[in-house]
Amino acid sequence: MSDLKKIIIDGQEVEVNGAMTLLQACEVAGVEVPRFCYHERLTIAGNCRMCLVEVVGGPPKPAASCAMQVRDVRGGRNGELPEIKTTSPMVKKAREGVMEFLLINHPLDCPICDQGGECDLQDQAMAYGVDFSRFREPKRAVDNLDLGPLVATTMTRCISCTRCVRFTTEVAGITQMGQTGRGEDSEITSYLNETLDSELQGNIIDLCPVGALTSKPYAFTARPWELTKTETIDVMDALGSNIRVDTKGREVMRILPRNHDGVNEEWISDKTRFVWDGLRRQRLDQPYVRVNGKLKPASWPEAFASVAKAIKGKKVSAIAGDLAPVEAMFALKQIIIGLEGSTECRVDDAKLPVGNRAAYVGTATIEDIDSAEIIQLIGTNPRMEAPVLNARIRKAYMNGANINLIGDPIDLTYKYTHAGNDRAALDALVVENVPAETLKKKSIIIIGQGALQEADGEAVLATVQRLAENTDSKLLILHTAAARVGGMDIGFTTKGGIKTALKDAEVVFNLGADEVEISENPFVIYQGSHGDRGAHRADVILPAAAYTEESGIFVNTEGRVQMTARAGFAPGQAKENWAILRALSAELGETLPYDNLNALRAELFEDYPHMSNLDEPQENKAVILKQGKLGTATFKYAISDHYLTNPIARASEVMAELSKNVKERAAVAVAAE
Repeated sequence: MSDLKKIIIDGQEVEVNGAMTLLQACEVAGVEVPRFCYHERLTIAGNCRMCLVEVVGGPPKPAASCAMQVRDVRGGRNGELPEIKTTSPMVKKAREGVMEFLLINHPLDCPICDQGGECDLQDQAMAYGVDFSRFREPKRAVDNLDLGPLVATTMTRCISCTRCVRFTTEVAGITQMGQTGRGEDSEITSYLNETLDSELQGNIIDLCPVGALTSKPYAFTARPWELTKTETIDVMDALGSNIRVDTKGREVMRILPRNHDGVNEEWISDKTRFVWDGLRRQRLDQPYVRVNGKLKPASWPEAFASVAKAIKGKKVSAIAGDLAPVEAMFALKQIIIGLEGSTECRVDDAKLPVGNRAAYVGTATIEDIDSAEIIQLIGTNPRMEAPVLNARIRKAYMNGANINLIGDPIDLTYKYTHAGNDRAALDALVVENVPAETLKKKSIIIIGQGALQEADGEAVLATVQRLAENTDSKLLILHTAAARVGGMDIGFTTKGGIKTALKDAEVVFNLGADEVEISENPFVIYQGSHGDRGAHRADVILPAAAYTEESGIFVNTEGRVQMTARAGFAPGQAKENWAILRALSAELGETLPYDNLNALRAELFEDYPHMSNLDEPQENKAVILKQGKLGTATFKYAISDHYLTNPIARASEVMAELSKNVKERAAVAVAAE
């Protein structure tokens, strides 16, 4: 039986699901209802009373539209449809009264408040409030909280909407924030003045409808109307969160989330949000050539000439790091093939099978987690490897999903069944006769890169594929590097992995791989954006653009092709990655057949047609690997320090402070403390 109900909203008849709230029904009808505490991804609090509407024929007082369902509104006694009004005199008077109450204690901070210009309270006071105040009493003041290095607090501005409390409790899975007191003495506070211990805490800045919670690193640096806003993609992990980069002149001032239900909903991790200060530090802004053991500044022609001289007649290998766009890997692969060299993108030595997309991406989408009833985690710590994905797993847990973990016990912000931490525990799961009731449940298996980095990585993957087949589960390979799936898709690989690729290499072309140890023998050309480990080892440095400074294709952990957009320009003489490689190819006498990015992409799409299907997850048919022999090792996790995994993060002062705080929290306190 359909639960659709007809209702009249401001004279307009609409048919909506009876389980919808009146506020949601108004949105369907295109009627705006103001709100402060309501948020579609959080539970209903019903405590700001701004969303009041009039229910015709109901009680002689306005009703909170966020907390009343359509099915609860009665029609007239003669069969008239239920009706609500959002612009009647009763509603207008009620909203003005609520706004007046909210502004009793709110300070006149707008000129010095970071929320100014994008503040819900400002906007709604203008639209629904009155232009005078009847209160002459002194305003209430509240002490500020210390929530850590990310979130600045001015709690006098707080209107007690409790969005921050609900987010930290429900989505982030921490219980450090709450509300104490009653009436005028009520205030939002943290438990025993603790700082927040979450990789998602920055989202409460976006959720706060007033200026009570703002960004500490961004404080007092820009106004929203001064910023140029660019919609792009994040590369700090392999999730490919949709983000907006705000720039002022040439500098990135802040990074905010964009809504994408299929990837990151509307959350981003703190690493994604606050890594922007790393884009300014340790930058490579001119070419360098090593002369007599020391790196000396050089011009582009000198750097190219040095590379051409070094490569001539030598065995060349190319490796691609975690942040390399697909176009750069495609161009570099063409150069290296012309030189009869080898390429490799699996720099963490994960045993990902070449040419089998179902085995290095999986058969599941990120959205499949929402409806899963059983989630099996194998050798992965999603809280560190993809915090936003972990929040999605937590949402599934809150909806009743059973979660099992094979790996060392860790705090994932939700309860799980620990099934062991070694290969034997995995082998024990693979049974041919699975109970029928288990097969009826929607199941998803998530395997991390830590499970694939040992010598028996391919055997582990084959075992997991067999487990997925036996239990009729979908499989998701959780990557840690934004560039990895794209590199695998275009075949930037060598049989035998990185050890084979680098073996006996006389020249190594390093495309932004800063987590790889290269022996002292080969001549190293490093192309990247930051002066990190790769640049220190290099004999020639070619300065390149970072992910906010060029348009590039990245393929996320579920195989969804996405494209970054250029938000600013690279510093100094640094150039876009593909352009450097195109210029170098001319110097080597093997000029690549394109002069612009569109021509490069046309060739890329011709060779790999799925790359042109932007923002569409591909369906991968399961191809089971040949079963190998499992070892005896325990499962390790791929990431030990979430905040310092790439050169941009390691250049960031904020990330360094967050990493330090994590280590201090992990240190065991002695009795005297």
